[in-house]
Amino acid sequence: MRPGTLDTAERPLVLIWELTQACGLACDHCRADARPNRHPNELSTAEGKRLLEQAAAFGDGQLVVLSGGDPLVRDDVEELIAYGDDLGLRMTITPSGTHSLTPDRIRAMADAGLKRMAVSIDGASPESHDAFRGETGSFEETIRAVADARAVGLPVQVNTTVCRQTVGELPAIRDLLSEIGAVMWSVFFLVPIGRGSILEPIDPAEADAVMAWLDEVSETEPFGLKTTEAPQYRRVSIQRQQRGAIANPDGETSNPGLERRTGIVAGDGFAFVSHTGEVFPSGFLPESAGNVRDRPVCEIYRESPLFESLRDRDQLTGKCGACPYRTVCGGSRSRAYAHTGDPLESDPLCPFVPDAYDGPLPWDSSDGVSVGD
Repeated sequence: MRPGTLDTAERPLVLIWELTQACGLACDHCRADARPNRHPNELSTAEGKRLLEQAAAFGDGQLVVLSGGDPLVRDDVEELIAYGDDLGLRMTITPSGTHSLTPDRIRAMADAGLKRMAVSIDGASPESHDAFRGETGSFEETIRAVADARAVGLPVQVNTTVCRQTVGELPAIRDLLSEIGAVMWSVFFLVPIGRGSILEPIDPAEADAVMAWLDEVSETEPFGLKTTEAPQYRRVSIQRQQRGAIANPDGETSNPGLERRTGIVAGDGFAFVSHTGEVFPSGFLPESAGNVRDRPVCEIYRESPLFESLRDRDQLTGKCGACPYRTVCGGSRSRAYAHTGDPLESDPLCPFVPDAYDGPLPWDSSDGVSVGD
């Protein structure tokens, strides 16, 4: 299902369920601030199955991502995958690169109906990746797991965090993805919550430059590419195509119709269920709209005031509210919340200043950032 064909008022493109916050790693960027032991109030297997039944009410082929912590800390993962698959859900998983991700476990998940596995690679070498992940051997475990997944016919997505520590690794990670046969690169732009609050983000102008480079990568590499918590990527892509159309007036854009599509942001095409059943617009926007133990997730997504406000781009304030790209972008609601406490405020990572906006900027105007087209 493409974002452009989705009615985000009725269903999310992505529903993430955080099975647990337990994990053996201590990654620098961890949203969950993961810990070694499981929480006693996690959704049980029976409650998890009810959640999957609720997710199926969104419609055929609903994408469900089993996340953590490390979801493989739980011993019912294969049972949950099989149950969701039988319901017609598209079941995927984001395990940690640890010893829990064995060849037998990967094969069992594939046999249960898993459609895709996503692993994190935040450095192109064992030294850089392991330093970021806080665990020696994590890089080798992750690369081995990718090979094991491909051996059983399971497509692999690679997730990468962009911050000051990792941005220089991106070209080498791109090359690595081609070598290991990844089908998708999901590039996550840091939101300062959890342990990630101690990391240094890149600045707005650099973010635009990285996204322009990623747009070029998407045109040449065999794998797909998407960004997470960086909807301004769509604005950057549109601007690149517009400049290309001016330079080549007889040529067609590489992505026709992009300007007519709605961008997916927290609460608008995206929902997150925590390990204890709380429903958030995103794992990076920890404001609860209800609990699946009390109300079905589809009802919370469709009817809660928080989710409804995030789907109304006319409620955005600051630069994002005045921006002509707000319907295709909308800004990171999670980053706005992390910086201001208001999920409808401007995304401070975006350097674009609309002509119609004359208010304060979320950065010092003397810092040399170039804004606009």
